[in-house]
Amino acid sequence: MRTNSQISALFGPDTATRLATARILVVGAGGIGCELLKNLSVSGFHHIHAIDLDTIDLSNLNRQFLFQRKHIKKPKAHVATAAIKAFNPSLDTSAMQANIKEEQFDVDWFSQFALVFNALDNLEARRHVNAMCLATRVPLVESGTAGYLGQVTVIKGGETECFDCHPKPAEKRSFPVCTIRSTPTAPIHCIVWAKNYLFVQLFGEPPEEEREVVEEVEAGQEEELKALKEESGALAALSEAMGSGDFAQRIFNKVFCHDIGRLLSMSDMWAQRQPPRVLDYDELEHQACDPPADHSNLSMAQAFILFRESCHTLARRRLEGSPLAFDKDDQDTLDFVTATASLRSYVFFIDQKSPFEVKAMAGNIIPAIATTNAIVAGMMVTQGVLALAGRLDECHTAYLSYNTKRPRCVIRESLSKPSLLCPVCRRRYLTLRLADPAKTVLGDLLDYISCLEGDMSLGMSRDNISVVEGSRLLYDPDYDSNCSRSMQDLCLVPGKMVTFANEDDSDVVPVILSIARPLTKERGGLDILIEGFEYIPEYIPLPQQSLKEECSATAVDNNSIEFGKRSIDDVNEVFESPSKKHAFD
Repeated sequence: MRTNSQISALFGPDTATRLATARILVVGAGGIGCELLKNLSVSGFHHIHAIDLDTIDLSNLNRQFLFQRKHIKKPKAHVATAAIKAFNPSLDTSAMQANIKEEQFDVDWFSQFALVFNALDNLEARRHVNAMCLATRVPLVESGTAGYLGQVTVIKGGETECFDCHPKPAEKRSFPVCTIRSTPTAPIHCIVWAKNYLFVQLFGEPPEEEREVVEEVEAGQEEELKALKEESGALAALSEAMGSGDFAQRIFNKVFCHDIGRLLSMSDMWAQRQPPRVLDYDELEHQACDPPADHSNLSMAQAFILFRESCHTLARRRLEGSPLAFDKDDQDTLDFVTATASLRSYVFFIDQKSPFEVKAMAGNIIPAIATTNAIVAGMMVTQGVLALAGRLDECHTAYLSYNTKRPRCVIRESLSKPSLLCPVCRRRYLTLRLADPAKTVLGDLLDYISCLEGDMSLGMSRDNISVVEGSRLLYDPDYDSNCSRSMQDLCLVPGKMVTFANEDDSDVVPVILSIARPLTKERGGLDILIEGFEYIPEYIPLPQQSLKEECSATAVDNNSIEFGKRSIDDVNEVFESPSKKHAFD
């Protein structure tokens, strides 16, 4: 372990003091996170907080070296911080097993940190942390790996590109309608059906186009598409029973009994293939079974129990808030997809996949390599020290490339300025506080914004505002049904972000209000308060796009492993071109 004098000699006394006093957040304690936490503990950082939703699995032990067999099933963040404290007992560490997207982690919570490190493999969570750091102006060290490839960059609101300045292409995974709906032949077909069709129809917000399920309607598939739409309508009707005691049974009977029976009635379909079998709810309900294991295939009885339990859990969550989205780190959503895909595999006599394998396939996970994690974590600490010292001009975006001529090479380039067309960082981030979200209605907030004047004016009024939260349109001049609903009723609670735009004047900078903790009595009895008017970004409006269209245009697969701003081919192109190459010696 390096001593304080060594850290001071290495980085300089001012930077060493800054490292020792700054509070650091590490999001993710997995492959990159373990290496990163170990590095931070011996590099002069003293106040380290780690957060991770996962528990330790047997498969983690071959590359996440802070964990041992005795730690299996324990929270990653807690075990990892305890391990680095053993390296350096003087550390001030804390840990949480939680989802970084939870409401408790609002702008006030993020503001307590001087620097954030992202060590995530989940695109949706990475975009969320990116937005929170932009809202709080906290520097972010972003990272990613894909096999032998890796990338590290520094993000600072208003000064550098953010994570979303370059669109992240969704993985192209398309399957014919008839294969997914009627004739699956591989485990991936069952998983895609469970994740992108059944889960979305029941608990999510069905998109206008099922991109992963339907690529295009081929000749002769028009009837299949029509039947698919009819099934979607039937499931929507069943959703009305959400929360009732027989909800899981009604869904089960619909998809594993009624729909399969209808397929069996089409005798020509099964002339050259094995017909499916109908499952019986009452029969499975009375079968005994052992608890499932992550690395073992589920028995039919185990899959049935998991299906029933996850149906009721997700129904309760859906009734309590907004539409749900699949997340491989959300155990409830993963349980539903695993159980449903397993049952469908039994129906169609398809080979089973274990819960661990389903998680990898549904989450599009690329296998991690320990040496890649170690190199990337080292680069993260280097960039983090520079960012924390205020030496942003010396920071770089660094790429770990793989090439047959030179197997491992680190390439670096200067940080780029924010894209003026970015739909995320080219926004004005403000903080919204409410005295009582249960009493303040959306109409009150619209009136408040319309009355702002001078330096606080947002250039918007009720006559031209569009209001969007996520993919939900909450208000525009032609849609005012939500004006009388309370902020709490609309699930606009701390941690959520709401976008406001002037639909009539595209030159007005759109505003993102980060909802923070309620106002206190010390704030002078105000019902509504908006803070943070100091910074206004440069802005170029996206041509001929409404706010709702713009939000939809930036949506990507929430679970892709994203390498970074460059594609793999781009990185190798940099290596091949001497004029672009900036390799570390």
